[in-house]
Amino acid sequence: MSASVYLHPIGFASGPQAEDGAAIRLAGTMVYSSRFALVLRENGVATDRRLFGAKGFEEALAGLEGSLELEARRQWTNLQKIHAPIQLGERTIRLDQPQIMGVLNVTPDSFSDGGDFLEKPDAGRAHAAEMLEAGAAIIDIGGESTRPGAAATWEGDEKERVLPAVEYCKSMGAAISVDTRRAGVLEAALQAGAHMANDVSALRYDPRMSELAANSKCPVILMHAPGTGEDLHEGGEYTDVVSEVFDFLRHARDRAIAGGVSEERIMLDPGIGFGKTLADNLALINALPLFHALGSPLLLGVSRKRMIGALSNEEAAHQRLGGSIALAMKGMDAGIHMLRVHDVKQTVQARNVWRGMRDAALTDFAQLPMD
Repeated sequence: MSASVYLHPIGFASGPQAEDGAAIRLAGTMVYSSRFALVLRENGVATDRRLFGAKGFEEALAGLEGSLELEARRQWTNLQKIHAPIQLGERTIRLDQPQIMGVLNVTPDSFSDGGDFLEKPDAGRAHAAEMLEAGAAIIDIGGESTRPGAAATWEGDEKERVLPAVEYCKSMGAAISVDTRRAGVLEAALQAGAHMANDVSALRYDPRMSELAANSKCPVILMHAPGTGEDLHEGGEYTDVVSEVFDFLRHARDRAIAGGVSEERIMLDPGIGFGKTLADNLALINALPLFHALGSPLLLGVSRKRMIGALSNEEAAHQRLGGSIALAMKGMDAGIHMLRVHDVKQTVQARNVWRGMRDAALTDFAQLPMD
C-alpha cells in the first residue's frame, strides 16, 4: 500500500482578524481555521504528523515529493474552496452558511418516524409544509428504511411511497431530494418533480444510478457505508475509520465524475451510524473539518441517531432532540454545509443563533489604544 497524506484543520479562530490574517476561510463557510496537521499514513499506520499555521504550509511540505506533494497541495486548495450555490428547480441553495434538509420518511419501519406519514398524504403534506415554513431549504423524501436490520424494499413499493410525496412537495414549490439507491425510483421521482438524489450506497448499489445522475444533471449526495449489497451496515471494520472513510468518499467522488457526473453537482456524507461503532462515529464527528480537503460540499446526518441514545441513558429516538442539536452545532463549528434533520424548527433556531454569534465575531476586534 502506498503512502497517503491528510490535511486536518485542528485550530479555529472567530475570524481572520483574530489571527492577524493568519487563518483561512474553511470551504467557503463562516468557519475559519488557523492551525493544521499534515498526517502521513502508510499501511494503515500514521508515520508522520506535522503541525503548522495558516502561513506555514510550504514549510510543512518539506521532504514530500511526487504524488504526495501534489495531493497535499490539492487538499490545501480544497480546504479554501468556495462552493457555488446549488440550483434545485426554482430554488437556489447557498452554501455560505449551514442549510437545513428536512426528513420526510414515507416508510413503515424507519427508526424514528416509521409509519407516521406512510399512506397518510394529509399528514405528510402538513409535515412538509411545517418544515418549509420553519426554514428547511430542502425536503428529503425516503421510501426505504436503512436502519440496521431493516429489510430491503421492492422498487415498486418504494415508488408507490415516494411519488405521492414528491407531488405534494412539488405543489408547495419545495426543493426536493429523494433518498434512494435505485435508479428506477430516482428516474420516476425526477419526472414527478424531484431535483436531487441522496444515495446511501454512493451510486454502488444500482449500476444505472451513475448514468442517470449524469444524464439528468441531477445533483447527488454520496454517502459512506461499508456494505455493498442489501445490508449497507455489513463489514464495518476499520483500522483507522477517519482515513478510510475519507479515502472511500474520494474514490466514490472520482467514480461518479468518471461516470459523467459533474464535480460541482456532488455532495459528500461521512455516513454517521452506517456500519460504525459509537467510537467510530465519535472519531468521525471530531474529524469533520478534514473532509473539506476532498473539495466537495459536506452533508451531515446525525439527527436522532442511536449514538445519542448510547451517550444518554438509551433515550428513545423521539427523545433525542438535545443530542441532535448538540451534534448539529458540532457540525456547524466544523463548517458543514448541509444538516439532514427531523426537528427542523429547533435546528433552524440553533443555526440562526450560531450564525448571529459568527456574524458578531467577524466584526469584533480588539480596540488598540489611541496615541
